[in-house]
Amino acid sequence: MSGIYDAVIVGGGHNALVAAAYLAGAGKRVIVLERLCHLGGAAVSERPWPGVDARLSRYSYLVSLLPARIIRDLDLQLDLRRRRYSSYTPDPADPTRGLLVDNADAAATTASFLRATGDAREAARFAALSDRLLPLAAAVFPTMTEPLRRESDVRRLAGDADLWDALTRRPLGELLRASLQSDLARGVALTDGLIGTFSHADDPSLRQNRCYLYHVIGGGTGDWDVPVGGMGSVSGALERAARAAGAEMRTHAPVEAIDPDGVVRLASGEEVAGRLVLSGVGPAVLERLLGAGGASAAGADVAGVAGTAGVAKAGGIDTSSPPEGAQVKINLLLRRLPRLRDTQVSPEAAFAGTFHINETMTQLDDAYATAAAGGIPSPLPAEIYCHSLTDPSILGSDLQAAGAQTLTLFGLQVPHRLTADADADAYRDAVLDAAQASLDSVLAEPIADCVYRAPDGSACIEVKTTADLESALGMAGGDIFHGPLAWPWAADDDPLDTPAARWGVATGHERVLLCGSGARRGGAVSGIGGHNAAMAALELLG
Repeated sequence: MSGIYDAVIVGGGHNALVAAAYLAGAGKRVIVLERLCHLGGAAVSERPWPGVDARLSRYSYLVSLLPARIIRDLDLQLDLRRRRYSSYTPDPADPTRGLLVDNADAAATTASFLRATGDAREAARFAALSDRLLPLAAAVFPTMTEPLRRESDVRRLAGDADLWDALTRRPLGELLRASLQSDLARGVALTDGLIGTFSHADDPSLRQNRCYLYHVIGGGTGDWDVPVGGMGSVSGALERAARAAGAEMRTHAPVEAIDPDGVVRLASGEEVAGRLVLSGVGPAVLERLLGAGGASAAGADVAGVAGTAGVAKAGGIDTSSPPEGAQVKINLLLRRLPRLRDTQVSPEAAFAGTFHINETMTQLDDAYATAAAGGIPSPLPAEIYCHSLTDPSILGSDLQAAGAQTLTLFGLQVPHRLTADADADAYRDAVLDAAQASLDSVLAEPIADCVYRAPDGSACIEVKTTADLESALGMAGGDIFHGPLAWPWAADDDPLDTPAARWGVATGHERVLLCGSGARRGGAVSGIGGHNAAMAALELLG
C-alpha cells in the first residue's frame, strides 16, 4: 500500500466522478478505481458501428435529475436542450390518429387530443395533472441535495395533502384514473412509473409510484433534456472537474474485495487504503465485495433492512429480492425518418419528443401480466427518442447532409428474469423482433426499410438487454437503479444520528458509504448520490 487516501471510490460512474470532484475540491486525497478502460459508467457516448460516424448515448440518454447546484458548484460546461414536443402517441386501435403534446402550441395539443380521444377536455385534464404536480416537484427536488428531510416536513412543503396521499399511500393507477378519462392518456402518464421498473398501475408495493415521483420532480419541473454531444459530454465534464480538483483516476483497476475497515484489494493483489470507502457500484455488488473482504452479517442492519454484509436501500421497501431491471434498449441509425400512418403529424414532430408505442394503460398492464408469466409481451410497449433532431452534432457531417437520424427505442415490461434460462443471442433476437413488430404497427412502412447500413453491409442496430448491462457495466440484474427506488425522504422515526444516515448514504459499516444510484436518492443520471456521499464524507473526515 502506498499511503492512505481520505477516500477510495470504487467504480468510476458519473456519481463517483461527482463525489471525487467535491472531495478533491475540498482538499481531500481521493482515488477512483474503475474496472473498465474508461470512466463514466452508463453515462457514455460511443460509436457502436465500425466505420459509421455516429456517436450515440449508448446506455443512459436524457438528463432531468441533475441539479443546477451540482452544475454550478463544479463549474460544468454543459449544453442541455429542452425539446419542443413532449410526446407523440399513436392510437394502437387506429394509428392514423395520435396525441401530439406540443409545448409551444396549446391549441394544437387540444386539437390532437380531440382527434385521438374524441374529447377536447382530455387535453385540459392532462395539463391539469401536470400543473398539479409542479408544486410538488418544486418542493421536493431542492431537498435532494440536502440532508434527508422527514416525511412530515416534506408533506407540509408539498402542500397538496390529497395528492401526497394519492402518490405515497395508494397505487398510482387510482390517481391516473381519477385525473384522466382515456386509456391512451392514462398510459402516457403511467410510463413514467415504469421506466426500468417491473410493475403495473395497481401494484400494491407502490414501486411504480416511487419511479413516477422521480420522473416528475426532475429539475423541479419534470422536464427531460438532451445533452449536446450525448451523455459522454456529461461524464466528460465531470471527469475534467474531478481531475482539475486533483482526484486520482485509475482505469483497468477491477476491485475484488473491500475490507470494511477501509482497505480495498484489487484483482492484481494490490491494496489501496482509505479513511473512507465510497461505493459507486450497486449495493448487491458492494455486498459481494464486502463479503470477500471479510465482512459478516453482524451489525448489518441498515435503517431496519438487513443485508448479509450490511448493504441495503432504506425507506421501508423490500430489498430481499435481487435487483432486476425490466427494459431493453435498442440503438438504431436510420437513413431517414420513417413515414407515419398519421398523415396529420410530421415525422419530425412525432419523433422529436417521446414517441409512445402500444403504451395505453391497458396494454402496459397486460404486458406486465405476460412477462410475469414468463413471456415477452406482444405488442411490446416501447418509447422512442430521436436525439439527432435536437442535437445533430452526434452525427458526422456526411450523415447529417444525407438526412440520417438516430433512434433510441426503450422497451418496457421485459424483466431480467426472462433471461434466466434463455440463450443470450436468441433472447436478444426475440426482443428485437418484438420491438420491430411493435414499431411497425404504427408506421406506414417497415422500420427495416429505413435502417442505415454500415460499410460492411450490416444493419446499424444494437440491442442492449438487462443481461448485456449486467455483463458490460456490472449492473446486477441489469437494474438501471441498482435496486428498488426509495422515497427521497426519511420516515419520521428513521434514525438520522450519523452523517451517512442524514445524507442517505449509509451502509452497515461506518467507513463505507454508498455514492451511486444505490444511495437513498440515487437513480438516473443525477449526480445526487455522489454529491450526498461527498457531503457525508466531508462531515466524517473533518
